[in-house]
Amino acid sequence: MKIVIPGGRGFLGGTLARAFLRDGHEVVVLSRNPRADGPGRAVDWDAASPGAWQAELEGADVVINLAGRSVNCRLTAANRRAIMDSRVDSTRAVGRAIAQAARPPRVWLQASTATIYAHRYDAPNEEVTGILGGAETDAPDTWRFSIDVATAWERAATEIALPRTRQVLMRISIVMSPARGSAFDIMLGLVRHGLGGRFGNGRQYISWIHETDFVRAVYQLIQRGTLSGPVNLAAPDPRPNAEFMRLLRQAWGVRFGLPATEAMLEVGAFFLRTETELILKSRRVVPGRLLQDGFAFQFPSWPEAAADLCRQWRAARAGHPITAPPAGNL
Repeated sequence: MKIVIPGGRGFLGGTLARAFLRDGHEVVVLSRNPRADGPGRAVDWDAASPGAWQAELEGADVVINLAGRSVNCRLTAANRRAIMDSRVDSTRAVGRAIAQAARPPRVWLQASTATIYAHRYDAPNEEVTGILGGAETDAPDTWRFSIDVATAWERAATEIALPRTRQVLMRISIVMSPARGSAFDIMLGLVRHGLGGRFGNGRQYISWIHETDFVRAVYQLIQRGTLSGPVNLAAPDPRPNAEFMRLLRQAWGVRFGLPATEAMLEVGAFFLRTETELILKSRRVVPGRLLQDGFAFQFPSWPEAAADLCRQWRAARAGHPITAPPAGNL
């Protein structure tokens, strides 16, 4: 297959590109910085305007749009504009290019986020019955910006009719990987330094997906051709933060982790130039449509996923990285 990945120089794009290349597929990455190191053949684009990059979509099998400025920052007015515009403008550019193609891709996988769902503790959110966020009475007003971004992102993807291209909105949860700088690497760093206790009251759910299952799920969305519209990419085992961190400590082999109050987290977020929403919002998301489509998770529960990730983390730091098998052989 020829797979085009706008915004493919980030963590998720690199994860997918390496898997596709390992399986023998052609990968083209659309990037603002095509000279940057990374897997796949890079092509320049500005993530907003028509250009020579559109030729890469002609005859391609798949386009996976991951473009968008990181949300791991302080939500200043300038950063809010950049976050919103980078997602909406790039998505519209991809949609217009597909609509104008003589031989458009047969499937467009569009990144979205599990943060689109409401902050809640009472029940899990799946695609059909899940509650979208924005109207919660117990969530800070600042959290509504993430909902506004997610809904605008999805709306931009669906505003152009594309009768020859199947479209999937991937509502992605936290992808757990042993890679340096990943969410798992940061969480494990806290555990390793004795700081891996609960965050805040510890009741907020963490929705996650193992890196291996993320790649496998993307393959299934491409190959089976049965799903379109919103699809949650999350393991079926979201856990409250306190339990999630306890199981991570257990997997690493330590018994104690110092908890962090909300006030401590606010101070830490200020100095790290980020927001506490990333760790305090309850994201209780489950993969209803993936499971109905027959997807079998290799890591369906957090204890086994945490054990595998810790094993891979240790092996990689010891100079013995674990090579994953081809993900396309489902």
